[in-house]
Amino acid sequence: MQSNANLYASFQNIFLQQLDKVALTTTTDITYTYSELDQESARLAGFLSSLGLQSGDRISIQVQKSPQALCLYLACLRGGFVFHPLNTGYRENELEYFLSDAEPGAIICDDSAKDVMQRLADKLGINNLLILNADGTGSLINNSRDTSDEFEIVSRESDDMAALLYSSGTTGVPKGIMLTHENLLHNAESLVQYWGFTSDDVLFHALPIFHVHGLFVALGCVFLSGASMRWASAYDAKQTVKYLPECTAMMGVPTYYTRLLALPEFNKKVTANIRVFISGSAPLLAETFVQFEERTGHRILERYGMTETNMNTSNPLQGERKPGTVGLPLPGVEVRIVNDMGNNLETDEIGNLQVRGKNVFKAYWKMPEKTAEDFTDDNFFNTGDKGQIDSDGYVAIVGRAKDMVISGGLNVYPKEVELVIDDIEGVLESAVIGVPHPDFGEAVVAIVIASDESCPQEDGLIEMLKEQLASFKLPKRVMILDELPRNTMGKVQKNVLRDQFTDLFESK
Repeated sequence: MQSNANLYASFQNIFLQQLDKVALTTTTDITYTYSELDQESARLAGFLSSLGLQSGDRISIQVQKSPQALCLYLACLRGGFVFHPLNTGYRENELEYFLSDAEPGAIICDDSAKDVMQRLADKLGINNLLILNADGTGSLINNSRDTSDEFEIVSRESDDMAALLYSSGTTGVPKGIMLTHENLLHNAESLVQYWGFTSDDVLFHALPIFHVHGLFVALGCVFLSGASMRWASAYDAKQTVKYLPECTAMMGVPTYYTRLLALPEFNKKVTANIRVFISGSAPLLAETFVQFEERTGHRILERYGMTETNMNTSNPLQGERKPGTVGLPLPGVEVRIVNDMGNNLETDEIGNLQVRGKNVFKAYWKMPEKTAEDFTDDNFFNTGDKGQIDSDGYVAIVGRAKDMVISGGLNVYPKEVELVIDDIEGVLESAVIGVPHPDFGEAVVAIVIASDESCPQEDGLIEMLKEQLASFKLPKRVMILDELPRNTMGKVQKNVLRDQFTDLFESK
């Protein structure tokens, strides 16, 4: 009989070996053992099943980070449901698209979002709405309290969907990315081996868990190695300095590291117990890499991944970590650089980066044509990134197709923001770009052309956008110009705009 390919079955194999071990400790010193995670996930899985939810049903979740939210993720895996996390910053119009497309069997949200979610649930015919607050209260926990803490893991095939995450499309239509149990297990197994995670590790976990980095990368490494975590509900640099001495590993976006470097008390003594600092989700500046090594003696390990693929490449744990590169292909991952005709390019030539492996997602949700478009005949995925591979096999990402902005480690697709801006009365057209920012890596900047005097000024536009855009997508500046630069074909030259405003935040 074929073994159960459910990712939770692999996690539980590790949990059962050390049930009394502390899996996580919050920054308020509340602890959860592996036994408690196993029992709570069983109760939640049993309760969700009692609502009539079936294997493969999506569960849409917009909650604050908490140990209970972590247990909810484990419960979705365990019950065979599809985990559909939503950024806590999404507004009503954004949520309506995601919920209408995912067609979930249940919504779980914070009490503060209850009215909005109930309105959407009624509109879309979603029958189950449950509450989970940051402090662990709410109807989800209350209603599941008396449910059994034993629940048989639902059997899943390796290519069954475990999670549905959305990567916003450049056309303004977000794409659902179907990640399978095999995708997540293969990637986590590779990372545990490549980064040397063991049960002796303590990971400082301050990342959000609606995003691949904090959800699949960090948790996968911990749960498949039986490590422990210091669990922070959000990132705070001063708090990080307090807890790093007890930890052996940290994962973060480049912003986390630049904020640490801004603190005088961050030094070699603070980092003496750390064996590896890992950075991803956005490009790490070579300057940050060098400054960090000078301050701490540690060379940050940079890696490269996407929502569609989890991790593709990584600088090695042992061996040369080249600044400005994202390292070597991970075990089982193939990477190549091709030209626009699909022909392989030589060493150091810049071209389109493609990947193939068990880490690569199954398909776009309900978008077969888009799936076919983004995969080659020999099953390589077109990442949309521009890259090059040096003579040692190290990959460098030199640009991003489609002008995506990565601000604080989160992806912002200009077209989404432009569509909202262009709908404002008095706006003729807009162009959204990313420019260097000392804290966020890149900041979203909107260039607006007014159609008449009714167009709001910068502060007014930003206030209007707050109602419709998640905060991480919100332009940090709005520049109002007479016209946009265009090439001879009439296409907006965003490279010209980026050059024009590249120093906008230099003195900030």
